[in-house]
Amino acid sequence: MSEKKPGHFEILPGFPSDVVAISAKGRIDRHAYEDVLIPLIDATLAREGKVKVLYIIGPEFEGFTAGAAWDDTKLGFSHLSDFARFALVTDVEWIRMAIKLFAPLMGGRMRVFNMAEIDTAKNWITAYNPAPEAGPEVAATHKLSTLEDKIPPQD
Repeated sequence: MSEKKPGHFEILPGFPSDVVAISAKGRIDRHAYEDVLIPLIDATLAREGKVKVLYIIGPEFEGFTAGAAWDDTKLGFSHLSDFARFALVTDVEWIRMAIKLFAPLMGGRMRVFNMAEIDTAKNWITAYNPAPEAGPEVAATHKLSTLEDKIPPQD
């Protein structure tokens, strides 16, 4: 009987230097994160400042080990503001729902695509994404009144 090969991340070629494009194959374990994905994200961040991620979980995906799930959580929370864009492509419903749950915590834009929309996801992840201006995105057009205007006259 042959031993089953562990799962892995296939790195997809042909993307700009600020895009990490991967496809999950087989049963992903912590080694796939610690030996491939985490160093790839860290190297891209060091080089580019922000990273765009195209993460494909297709029909060849068999699941995550507990160690992989933990590393995925740690990776996401340690880089919340480092993702300029994150595109998840999958038809696995529980993964689609989980990523939508955490989307509001991420600093960049995020979209979830079905497998049939893979070309749309590739176009979206490589689209120009200007860095936001420094500071809050609030237009202040009215002067706030001072507290002195609110103090009643003293008799």
